[in-house]
Amino acid sequence: MEPSGLWAAWRRAQRPGWRPACPPVTTSRHRTRKVREAAEEQMRKLWHTTNIYMHPKIHEYAERLTQTLPGDLKVVYFVNSGSEANDLAMMMARLYTQAFDIVALRNAYHGASPYTAGLTAHSTWKFPYANGFGIHNAANPDPYLGLWGGHRDSVVQSVRAGESQLLEGGECSSAQKYVDQLEEVLTYSIPRGRLAAFFAESIQGVGGTVQYPLGYLKKAFELVRKHGGLCVSDEVQTGFGRTGDHFWGFECHGVVPDIVTMAKGIGNGFPLAAVVTTPTVASTMSKALHFNTYGGNPIASAVGISVLDTMDEDQTQRNCRELGPYFLSRLAALRARYPIIGDVRGKGLMLGGDIVEDKDTRKPHHAERIMEVWNGLKDCGVLVGRGGHYGQVLRIKPPMCITKEDIDFTIEAFQEVLGQVCE
Repeated sequence: MEPSGLWAAWRRAQRPGWRPACPPVTTSRHRTRKVREAAEEQMRKLWHTTNIYMHPKIHEYAERLTQTLPGDLKVVYFVNSGSEANDLAMMMARLYTQAFDIVALRNAYHGASPYTAGLTAHSTWKFPYANGFGIHNAANPDPYLGLWGGHRDSVVQSVRAGESQLLEGGECSSAQKYVDQLEEVLTYSIPRGRLAAFFAESIQGVGGTVQYPLGYLKKAFELVRKHGGLCVSDEVQTGFGRTGDHFWGFECHGVVPDIVTMAKGIGNGFPLAAVVTTPTVASTMSKALHFNTYGGNPIASAVGISVLDTMDEDQTQRNCRELGPYFLSRLAALRARYPIIGDVRGKGLMLGGDIVEDKDTRKPHHAERIMEVWNGLKDCGVLVGRGGHYGQVLRIKPPMCITKEDIDFTIEAFQEVLGQVCE
């Protein structure tokens, strides 16, 4: 699709009081009415009680939620945010293993609380206070910016994919090299056999939509369990069908974690999050009292059930699976056309691309140019996020009810803005 006047609209947007026209995105597609009505109905019955009292909604919701998870992941702890969820997962892993040390990946983001700040390996998100005691960060298995490149689970590969080879069984040879780096951390930095947990996002979100080389996470989980640790999957951004092929991002890697944390999409904007684990791991929590004042309250539980119902009715996972490859293929065409697009990647409707100075060096572009692209898209009516250490990655995570027309509009906006910026 060739540009059709959006850049002129962008220029007109500089005039005070003018706003660009956006493609129609109706509230009926977001189905906010159904979720709102569920909350209103519950408010008329019971507004609030802590989960130390057994109200039926929390049990109904826990049952519905665990039905979406594989294996023995059947025990749910409700909290209010992703940071809280990862806080609890850290505590649970340490109590169960009777070990303290935890490993996470560099470039990962797992929260901004004092407890999770050590897991988050981004200096841009760290404040100068004591945090991270007992937490170690391993080399990030990044097929684009990492040491060995790699093939990833995506319809579009990195320009460095040729530097590695696929092995039998669909595993990438570079995956083992990154696992070897993880093993070095476990060998030299962790008391022998005393690992508490390994945290990983299925696809790194704040880090810039980073996917791992094929086979990495499966090998990493095997290694972690060999060292006595629990495997924790952070599904705050990849859960609830966003990756398309599966309801949970870790399923794309062929693994089953010991603990799963989730937030954001779980409540469609309502403050709701959860930790799900096995009865065996959960048993350690019975050694003392634990509860969360607002986690799993009647309204939150009603909203959570309604969100699951809406996802089923609107088939949002199927939408991610069908439109994700189309969206990514169109982004790949932009990479081939514009010199400042170094890489595009992702799965389902969790996508991203790097703005670079030079495609060969993969050096991130300077902040002014990145902001020029970002603000240009905003003025054309397209909102995207930013990620990566330098904010150089445009993070594209649209509502899962997006349409093909919305994607075409977005690509047209990219063409207009990138064309002008590259001039």
